[in-house]
Amino acid sequence: MSRKKWTSEKIFTRLLNNKTQKTFWENISELRKRPNKEVYNQAFKLASSERDKEKIIGIYVLAQLGFDPRFQQKKTVDLYFKLLENEKSPKVISAILSSIGHNNENINENRISKLVKYKNHSFSDVRFELVLALSCLENENAIRTLIELSQDKHSDIRNWATWALGTQLETDSELIRTALWNRISDKDESARFEAISGLAQRKDNRITEILKKELEKIDNFGSLILESIVKFDDKSFIPLIKKQIETNRKAKKVNEDWLVDTINELNK
Repeated sequence: MSRKKWTSEKIFTRLLNNKTQKTFWENISELRKRPNKEVYNQAFKLASSERDKEKIIGIYVLAQLGFDPRFQQKKTVDLYFKLLENEKSPKVISAILSSIGHNNENINENRISKLVKYKNHSFSDVRFELVLALSCLENENAIRTLIELSQDKHSDIRNWATWALGTQLETDSELIRTALWNRISDKDESARFEAISGLAQRKDNRITEILKKELEKIDNFGSLILESIVKFDDKSFIPLIKKQIETNRKAKKVNEDWLVDTINELNK
């Protein structure tokens, strides 16, 4: 029988009794598509449990229960911050921070201050999820913390923090540009590309030569570079892209449509 036809009670039972993670997210996802009191109350009860497994299930179900608006979002966010007051388990803290990231539209200064305390947590998963919790927040404290996390020793954290700073914020400042520039030579390619994208979005002229060099070696993983060129909005790139199209026809390194679409966007 399709999971869609299962009762919510059956899905919760499966989540609680499964010994592996094999169908964890499929079951969580199905419950999230049922924004009603039955699912909410059961998930809320689990999130308030003393057992980590139950907490995590409840926290994740509530995180994206319904959309625009979330089902009882304010009550959910209040619960998350109440849980953070005494929570010690890194796995539970990570789940809470991740879930706050899906519900952070109305996070106030006081709550942001509570979140940033996790920036030096010894568990990398907690720091990673903190990036998501702070993403898209046009707040000085949140931005300063993301700048610090963009220098983290773990590449995934640097990458996502750079993404959050570069393309998820309207704020433009010398501090943000410096943080992005510091990732231009990052050994992690994803973090480097996110830095390029963020600087291109801010029309930082220092990025011109870097974009040209990246264009010359672009391959099928380089779509973010083409997006950055569009953001930079400099028509002098058009002849360079046309030249790249000719080169690419021989090497077939990249989808030609991407290159043509980039020229069309620059011509608008």
